[in-house]
Amino acid sequence: MTNTYDAIIIGGGHNGLVAAAYLARAGRKVIVLERRHIVGGAAVTEEIFPGYKFTEFSYVVSLLRPEIIRDLELPKHGLKILPLPSTFTPTENNDYLAAWDDHDLTRREIYRHSPKDAEAYDEYARVMARAAKAIKPIINLIPPDPSSLHPRDLFNLLKVGQYAASLKEKELYTIAKLATQSSADLLEEWFETDALKGTKAASGIIGTFLGPRSPGTAYVLLHHYMGEIDGAFRAWGFAKNGSGGVSGSILSAAESLGVEIKVNASVKQVIVKNPSTSSGQARAVGVALDNGDELQSKVVMSAADPKRTFLQFVEGKHFPDEFITSIQNFRTRGSSGKVNIALSELPNFTALPFEGKGHDSVLHRGAVSISPSIDYIERAYDDAKYGQISKRPYLDMIFPSMIDPDMAPPGQHVMSCFVQYAPYDLEGGWNDAKRNELGEAVISTIEQYAPNIRKAIVGMQVISPKDIEAIAGITGGNIFHGELLLHQIFFLRPTPQWADFRTPLKGYYFGAAGAHPGGGVMGAAGMLAAKEILKDGM
Repeated sequence: MTNTYDAIIIGGGHNGLVAAAYLARAGRKVIVLERRHIVGGAAVTEEIFPGYKFTEFSYVVSLLRPEIIRDLELPKHGLKILPLPSTFTPTENNDYLAAWDDHDLTRREIYRHSPKDAEAYDEYARVMARAAKAIKPIINLIPPDPSSLHPRDLFNLLKVGQYAASLKEKELYTIAKLATQSSADLLEEWFETDALKGTKAASGIIGTFLGPRSPGTAYVLLHHYMGEIDGAFRAWGFAKNGSGGVSGSILSAAESLGVEIKVNASVKQVIVKNPSTSSGQARAVGVALDNGDELQSKVVMSAADPKRTFLQFVEGKHFPDEFITSIQNFRTRGSSGKVNIALSELPNFTALPFEGKGHDSVLHRGAVSISPSIDYIERAYDDAKYGQISKRPYLDMIFPSMIDPDMAPPGQHVMSCFVQYAPYDLEGGWNDAKRNELGEAVISTIEQYAPNIRKAIVGMQVISPKDIEAIAGITGGNIFHGELLLHQIFFLRPTPQWADFRTPLKGYYFGAAGAHPGGGVMGAAGMLAAKEILKDGM
């Protein structure tokens, strides 16, 4: 193995792999360094119990950019996204609300609860789709520094101005409102059915330490509206072989382009060459690994979270004091956990029961959301605000083995439960007893709606935000590498003046979920960072 490269990528998460593939596609010699034994970051699939495979952290796909899929020919490298056709929300009075992949069926279902909501549903969907499509071009814009007169920033500011000028007045007002409004206030303007409001409001709190009544959560809801699968807007799916199937396809594409991958390669420090003259500028020229190896390169790009990137890998003397302070203040508080369960049989929801073993159950091929009302989610947040695990958490559940049978042994199943809230800063700290408490909160919550769940459990993995930090290397266990709040998006992500994927240290770049345009299995930050590296002449 040579130790000299055009580019070193720190972190083999999906953004790091995307950046490496784009750089290699442009003819550059690239190596990716991953601290774990497996690449993918938070988008991995592992066999936790013999025969049972789980997408340990991230679990659904929608935000992955279509241009990345095209440019890297990911389907040729094994990417296959299977649709999630429904969302089923059981309610506390043993009823349910369901959204199916048939529009007329969904409207009839909503009408069963409220004729008024059925009438409002299509118009709400149109308004949100227009807003998402209007804001979508921002994903591929390079955030400018509005205070800079540098030609690059002025050019990027002009592009932002052109984008804003292209919006209709109504779209501009809608986006401004969504950026500042709570998801609860937004939804209560449209609907009256508790389960409908609760289920939609849940998209506004995912990965964010806020409740649905907190201002700014409407933007998080909109962020999740920007996804698409095969051109179908606002569609969600499950990748064949889980999230590891997404990372695996990008890995295959990158390796076919000549990218070198090194696992079990934990980076200790970025090597910085000091200037030979007083007028010169320090520059990143490589990395030192924990095992003592050193690799040299023209540029280094970090695909780790902002705090590891700037507070761990590089000595603070190479950054301005105000930059360091801004990164220290970047909000990365984890608020969610994950419970992965191996099952001998499917949970049988009393509101819509199945007969036999349920292998033909329609609802288990989609998502199940425990979000019976906005107040339910807000109460879950109340527990977390004071450092407690939510006694009755919001749960988003899917059954990967119903979509991809290879995820479990024949006749058996796996269940993925996204849990909120599980605060990183838990009173008394996280330990085995607290993990058991989180697991019990999840099982007892499901048991209210599907009484057979407890006896069906073959094995259970409980992942806290502390575990996300320890396993995936994400500071604070925040799944987005930093909350998607108004003061942490676009030209403020991760910090003012440095949102264009460059950093104050020459030759050192940043392209991860903590950069624009934010988190989710999107790949945009890695793609945009790679393009900026190439623009700079590397």
